[in-house]
Amino acid sequence: MPQHLVLRDAAQADSVVACCPLYLKGHSYGYSCVPFTPVPGPRLLVKPGPYKENITRALMQTLYQVAEGMNVSSLHLTFCTQEESMCMAGRAGGQYLHRTGIQYHFQNKGYSTFEAYLADLRQSKRKAERKRAREGGIHVSRLTGADLRPSHWDAFYEFYLDTSSRKWGTPYLTRDFFHRLGEAMPDQVVLVMAQQGGRYIAGALNMQGSHTLYGRNWGALGGGDAHKFLHFELCYYQAIEHAIAAGLDRVEAGAQGEHKIQRGYTPSLTHSCHYICNPDFRSIVENFLHRERAGVEFTMRELAMASPFREVPGLPHV
Repeated sequence: MPQHLVLRDAAQADSVVACCPLYLKGHSYGYSCVPFTPVPGPRLLVKPGPYKENITRALMQTLYQVAEGMNVSSLHLTFCTQEESMCMAGRAGGQYLHRTGIQYHFQNKGYSTFEAYLADLRQSKRKAERKRAREGGIHVSRLTGADLRPSHWDAFYEFYLDTSSRKWGTPYLTRDFFHRLGEAMPDQVVLVMAQQGGRYIAGALNMQGSHTLYGRNWGALGGGDAHKFLHFELCYYQAIEHAIAAGLDRVEAGAQGEHKIQRGYTPSLTHSCHYICNPDFRSIVENFLHRERAGVEFTMRELAMASPFREVPGLPHV
């Protein structure tokens, strides 16, 4: 249920100075975030100007007051910026709790071609993996804009259903959603499809922003080692190849999977902020987050040592 918070200028009621998208969640089924995808970015929308800092403080204060007034269990701002999370953690008497996590991103260091990217890696097994992915007459293509057809979305929807069933998930996205996505914003879609014997057998959906390619959904029919290599090819290598060709800064492949590191995706910290209304439960969660942050910091150091990239003079180590 939408419960968006809007702050207006007291002198000009029609002038919005800040807002924060909020939704009231009345069940414990599944995870919720705004926007409905794990993409880091600003969650507190504040009008630029000389009073931005004061307005931001007022927005943060109002957020927890709204949570208390509605008698909800908690308030969550997920995948916010580090600046937002640190700022909120110092407000409301320190009652906002800061949480960190890890995602895996490819950082484009100005590569001119995919081959230049491969040359920056310590090992050469990526070429072997790409070759394995195309064995058995498998053809891989990237589709965007006018190249997208209803038949592509119908095939991808079957992959999506298969992935959901394998992970005991609920396919909350409908076939119509994918068709509408292709109609409404085709130039922001990068759909990678694998075809064998005239039939689509796997696909990966990416969304392209101004500077970043976001990997979202993947699916395939069947299984086995061949599909393992298809997963690497469609989700990781094709995304990197597209990002380099399009001059994008990064590819965000989401959370989970330390195997992504060996495919060129390095760990990046994510941030979220949480307000727990019950003081006793808040104390328990705060203690857990304190220990979890220490674990995340240790993991980041360990993963940094596993970077697949060579040390290149003049280029920052990702």
